[in-house]
Amino acid sequence: MKACAWILAVFSLACSAQPANDFTPIHRGLTSPRCLNCHTGTAFPRQGDERRRHDFLVVRGADNRGAAAMRCSACHTAANSGNLPGAPHWSLAPPSMSWEGLSEGQLCRRLVDPQRNGRRSVEMLLQHMASDPLVGWGWAPGGQRQPVEMPKEEFLRALQAWSAAGARCPGTID
Repeated sequence: MKACAWILAVFSLACSAQPANDFTPIHRGLTSPRCLNCHTGTAFPRQGDERRRHDFLVVRGADNRGAAAMRCSACHTAANSGNLPGAPHWSLAPPSMSWEGLSEGQLCRRLVDPQRNGRRSVEMLLQHMASDPLVGWGWAPGGQRQPVEMPKEEFLRALQAWSAAGARCPGTID
């Protein structure tokens, strides 16, 4: 199923007339603290809108789910609970998926590189961002946390328009 048809079927969204190949709104969404706190290149997660080091000196661990004595799942369950954020398979993104400090073009190239994005095609990225509960948590973070600034439906429309226009990255030559 084509990405636009899939998004239409799942979210009842129209395929927007976003300017062709515009990665700017996608970059804006993906560089929200909700995304960057886990898509960090550091050995530890970050938290809060100010992106401070995670409380209790939590560290990444070999599998990106915390050190042996302090696993992410010890506090982060499958759903938000009180002030503790939660979503299924809570973890840090692998270091290869760090988006910290990247320009639009750099983040875009990292996003479409199967060696650095979990071996996903662009269509698989669309499905992942539309349906993965951990990704969706960014728009429903609970507690006093601010969600990703751009509404999820708008983000998905921008992602689909970029994909439909060829998923080209800023600064690349066709």
